[in-house]
Amino acid sequence: MAKAASSNKSVIGLDIEPGYVTAAEVRGNGHLAVTRSASVALAPGVVRDGEVVDAEALGEALKQLFRDHKLDRRVRIGVASPGIVVRVLDLPPLKDKKELAAAVRFQAQEQLPIPIEQAVLDFQSLGITETPQGPRARVVVVAARREMIDRLLVAVRRAGLRAEGIDLSAFAMIRALAGGQQAGQGVVLYVNAGGLTNLAVADGSLCLFTRVASSGVEGMVAQLAERRGLTLDHARMWLVHVGLVAPTEAIDGDAQTISDARAVLGEGVRRIADDIRNSLEFYGAQEDARIVERAVLVGPAASIGGFADELSRQLGLPVEAGSVPEDKPGAYGGADGARVAVAAGLAVTEAPA
Repeated sequence: MAKAASSNKSVIGLDIEPGYVTAAEVRGNGHLAVTRSASVALAPGVVRDGEVVDAEALGEALKQLFRDHKLDRRVRIGVASPGIVVRVLDLPPLKDKKELAAAVRFQAQEQLPIPIEQAVLDFQSLGITETPQGPRARVVVVAARREMIDRLLVAVRRAGLRAEGIDLSAFAMIRALAGGQQAGQGVVLYVNAGGLTNLAVADGSLCLFTRVASSGVEGMVAQLAERRGLTLDHARMWLVHVGLVAPTEAIDGDAQTISDARAVLGEGVRRIADDIRNSLEFYGAQEDARIVERAVLVGPAASIGGFADELSRQLGLPVEAGSVPEDKPGAYGGADGARVAVAAGLAVTEAPA
């Protein structure tokens, strides 16, 4: 949501999703590049629907990840969950920050489904906007249940990490991928399909709409593992190996596992496409909605051959796989630029100009 690169402090972006955690350190002078990254798998149930269920297990996983890769212990953490509420509010054109904050809290009590005393609330001013009612201060308000944030911070502290901030993962995704694109150059849909499906509609670096769906690649992993009696790691490898491009008879390996992997992928991409389509229809019904011109896919789904093309076919929208470049070979630490995109965006507070 911000507009220019800054900050010399080394902060690790921490993307925590159902099934895995990714950490990234970046260089952001003029353009974003990953200098170091690492990822670790999480056991099922540690994080569910984007919320921490087992803070002790997550804390141990984080402790091992940061110890093994000798990462800086200052972190900025992303949150993405269907339970997080994002609203755009138009308020009187107040210039005083304290008055604007008070107006946000007052209006939020009526607009949010979470009682204000049980919520962690933050907002970002989008400036003065002309409306049929005259000039209004437009703000994006983000609210999460306090207990959700508290459990996340318990896990981070168990790992000996210092939380420098918590940010909406959708905003970090835009920061990482929008690059130098300016407002007015076309509206883009960004999709992170991993433990969840996290999407954001943006004009340049400005987030117009965001939503999280429970579907994702990790659900496909669990489904294939159950069908074939595989470990989760093996199921992930099979999905990447099979993909959605080559004829199944041309793929090396057990024929039944290949057939099941292809079926799971087909069902999974349809489910994700349905969730995205429903979200875009909801966004399109808003009074000031803009036409989405293209989509950028990141996360584990972007590493699966043919996934972006099939998603494009089902959405009727150009879809390209996105990534954040590495500063030098090996900086991804065994992951790839698509998987580390959200973590990279979390490592900076402002988008490269």
